[in-house]
Amino acid sequence: MISQDTIVALASPSGAGAIAVIRISGNDAITIAASVFQSVSGKDLTKQKTHTLHLGHIVDGSKTIDQVLVSIFKGTQSYTGENTIEISCHGSTYIQQQIIQLLLRRGCRMANAGEFTLRSFLNGKMDLSQAEAVADLISSDNEASHQIAMQQMRGGFSNEIAKLREELLNFASLIELELDFAEEDVEFADRTQFNDLLNRIEFVLKRLIDSFAVGNVIKNGIPVAIVGEPNVGKSTLLNALLNEERAIVSEIAGTTRDTIEDELVIGGIGFRFIDTAGIRETKDVVESIGIRKTFEKIEQAQVILYLSPLTPKGGTLTDENIAQVKIDIERILNQFPLKPLVVIGNKRDLLSDEEILNLKSKIPNILLISAKNNEGVDDLKNQLLSFVNTGALRNNETIVTNTRHYDSLLKALDEIQKVKYGLQTNLSSDLMALDIREALYQFGTITGQVTNDELLGNIFANFCIGK
Repeated sequence: MISQDTIVALASPSGAGAIAVIRISGNDAITIAASVFQSVSGKDLTKQKTHTLHLGHIVDGSKTIDQVLVSIFKGTQSYTGENTIEISCHGSTYIQQQIIQLLLRRGCRMANAGEFTLRSFLNGKMDLSQAEAVADLISSDNEASHQIAMQQMRGGFSNEIAKLREELLNFASLIELELDFAEEDVEFADRTQFNDLLNRIEFVLKRLIDSFAVGNVIKNGIPVAIVGEPNVGKSTLLNALLNEERAIVSEIAGTTRDTIEDELVIGGIGFRFIDTAGIRETKDVVESIGIRKTFEKIEQAQVILYLSPLTPKGGTLTDENIAQVKIDIERILNQFPLKPLVVIGNKRDLLSDEEILNLKSKIPNILLISAKNNEGVDDLKNQLLSFVNTGALRNNETIVTNTRHYDSLLKALDEIQKVKYGLQTNLSSDLMALDIREALYQFGTITGQVTNDELLGNIFANFCIGK
C-alpha cells in the first residue's frame, strides 16, 4: 500500500501569517526541492546531510518567489521514514500557493488527509495507536488531553498491549504445538502458568476498559448543566465561572430563552458549562421551548448544578422556601439518579449568619456562593474536579480515549474469558486455540499488526491535510 510518489501539502494552518511551512515527502522529495531552490552559498541540496537547514530562494525560472529556509530529513531519519523536505517561507497565502503549484508542476502530488502520518505508520516509524495519538495531540485543548496524547504517542499504550500480546503468543504457540501431537496426548503449555497469565491479562484489560470512562470525558470535555428556577443567578454563575460576560443577566425572569454553552479548563480538565432556561410553569410558548431543551441538556450532561437563591424578595429565609428547594432536588435525583448533583445556594451575601447555619442544618450538602461577588466559585471548581478520577493521570497510567481501541479491548477481554472458561472445564486444545487466535487478532487491530485498507482509510481520513 506504500505509494512511491512524492507528496506535498501545507503543514502549517491555512491563511496568512508570519511564516508558513510546506512539507514534501517521497523518494524524489530532495531532488524536486533542489530543482526550485537556489542556496545563498551555492550549495547543492542533493549533497547535503540530513537534519540540516539551508537559506536560499525558491525560483521559477528567472522569477524569484520568496526567500526561504529549507530543512532536510533523509530516509528513515525523517517523520515519514522517507526523504522529507520542509520549506519555511513567508506566510502570504499568495506565496504559499505559488510554491505549492510550482512543486506540483515539478512532479509532486497533493497529499491526502493524514498521508504523511500514514506513511510513517506504513514505514514502521510508529504503530497505529501512536499514529492515532498524533491526531489527538493536534486537537488537544487542555493539559490532561495533551498529557494522554503525549503518553500514547510515545508508545505507552501500545507497549502495554504489545507485551500482553507477546506473552499470549508464546503460550498460543505451545497450544498450537500440542495440536500437532494430538494423538500422543501431551501438554507443552503449563496450565497453571497459563491460567496465571490469563488472570493477569484479564486484570490489565479491565483496568484499560475502565479508564475509557475517564479518558473519554478528558478528551471531549465534561458537560455540566446549570439548572434551577428562573432568575436565581444561573447566567451570573456562568459568567463568574468563565470570568466574562458570556450570558445576559437581567432581573426579568425568563431572560435566558435558550441554552448557552461555553468551555473552561479547571485543573487541566475541560468542562463544558451549559446555562439553561429557568425551570417553571409558564404559558409563554418561546420560554416553554427553552424549558423543554433544559431537560434535554440535563439528559446529555454528566454533572448537574442545581442553583437556587434561597432568599425570597423580602430578604428573609422561610421554611416554605427551603421546602421548595428540597422538592426540586428530589425531582432531579428521581429523574437522573446516576448523575452527580451539586446543590448550590446563590446570593449568600444576602443571608445572615443565623440563616446560613439554619440552611446548612436542613440541606447539609449545600454549597453557598455569591456568583455576583465571585465568592465560593473556587470551592465549586474544586468540587467539580472531585468528580473526575485524576489519579490515573497523576500516576502516569495508561488511559484509553479512543473508541476503536475501547471496542477492541472489550472483544479481547471476551475472548480471554472464553479461554479461561475453557481452561477450567478442560476444553480441548483445538477449541481453545480458536479463542486465543481471536484475542491475538483484537490486540493486533489496536497496534496495527492486523489491519486493512478500509480501516486505515477511516482512521486517516479524520486527520488534517499536511499531517
